[in-house]
Amino acid sequence: MHMKDSLKPGIRYEHKFVVPPTKTVPALYPESPEFQAMPEVFATGYMVGFLEWACIMCIKPHLNWPQEQSLGTHINVSHEAATPPGLEVTATVEVTAVEGRRVTFAVSAHDGVDVIAQGTHERFVVDKERFDNKVRDKRDRKQAN
Repeated sequence: MHMKDSLKPGIRYEHKFVVPPTKTVPALYPESPEFQAMPEVFATGYMVGFLEWACIMCIKPHLNWPQEQSLGTHINVSHEAATPPGLEVTATVEVTAVEGRRVTFAVSAHDGVDVIAQGTHERFVVDKERFDNKVRDKRDRKQAN
């Protein structure tokens, strides 16, 4: 692991995305009749992914990409307002701590009308090849049982 010295608290990033109909609550689990009956607004699960995307983009220039990548390990965010498809959401993220390979962010998002999310997110920097090998070993162990 050779994360760059530039990876430190204070790095900020803003990410924008127009919510499509494919990122609504019914689209989150098409297999679920319960989800199908719910409102067609930006799903919390997709919102979390959007915040992760912003954090990935925030630190990507400070990693030896794509050999080094970051994976989400903790998310603690509110989902405060509903966003219909067609609105542009903006995530604002900032690195608040770098402890070894753990990177902590303050995150928030706005849909042009309301603050829709606020909270924190942690990511862990991994060596992609080593991580993929560990996942393959886990799958192989499971299949052997």
